[in-house]
Amino acid sequence: MKTFFNVEDLGDLNKALDEAQEVKKNRFNYQELGKNKTLLMIFFNNSLRTRLSTQKAAMNLGMNVIVLDVNAGAWKLETERGVIMDGDKSEHLLEAIPVMASFCDVIGVRSFAGLSDREYDYAETIVNLFVKYSGRPVFAMETATVHPLQAFADLITIQEKWEEIKASNAHKRPKVVLTWAPHCRALPQAVPNSFAQWMNAADVDFVVTHPKGYELDPKFVGNAEVEYNQKKALEDADFVYAKNWSCPGVDNAADYGKILSKDMSWTIDSEHMSWTNNGYFMHCLPVRRGLIVTDDVIESEHSLVIPEAANREISAEVVIKRILEKL
Repeated sequence: MKTFFNVEDLGDLNKALDEAQEVKKNRFNYQELGKNKTLLMIFFNNSLRTRLSTQKAAMNLGMNVIVLDVNAGAWKLETERGVIMDGDKSEHLLEAIPVMASFCDVIGVRSFAGLSDREYDYAETIVNLFVKYSGRPVFAMETATVHPLQAFADLITIQEKWEEIKASNAHKRPKVVLTWAPHCRALPQAVPNSFAQWMNAADVDFVVTHPKGYELDPKFVGNAEVEYNQKKALEDADFVYAKNWSCPGVDNAADYGKILSKDMSWTIDSEHMSWTNNGYFMHCLPVRRGLIVTDDVIESEHSLVIPEAANREISAEVVIKRILEKL
């Protein structure tokens, strides 16, 4: 595996999930793969779970790890061609990338959407420069449009919980609902994009619910059922994944990145969860309490946010392991 951005990059998804369970049983069993190999983790944006889990996964595999915060200690980087660099950006990414690559074997990149230029963001301009000019395997630690390590961990978490509870459910497949929730800031679509993509590839019944104007890009939402009535969508749900995202600008690029609604009736509280099939609450974290979810829901026994976060180590380890196996 040379790159990892989408669910298709893993190949057979069931095999990847089985591999995740094997890794979880003994996460130090593959240290020879990473011996004398170096992972460079490049952060253009802040991180907590991604930084800790990915670094831990690489260390489990015996790798050396270098962490570079581009905005804290490095030169400010220019990304556009044809510019006169007479501002505050001292180095161009086209020189920086091959220099970075000379010190490592694998690169993980985290670079969020700017939310001002849809074409630029959805072209994945930053990460594609790393793919083109580094000569190293590159994987996403969240990009402008996708967060596959999170979605993989989400699916691992759903599979594990479903194995525990499926005997008590009348239906054979879990019903998973991705619901928009309000937020005070404009957020990218990377998490919902990847979650939708991965749920479409998994053996689940998948529904997306949001106010009108928040339609995800068709290449991610795929064949998912889209229901604008949140209550109807949540009926009989086994898993409720709450997440805010700004307008994806699918129908009107001028609205891209805008907040079209702050409707607090979409906040997940105990009443919302009562509409479900005794469902479990999920979120990628960090989460704004009182906006996305109420305290009683996120602190309940049916909250999976901590197991989700812990499984980020496992999803990262499977991905890095597969990359190392092809070096």
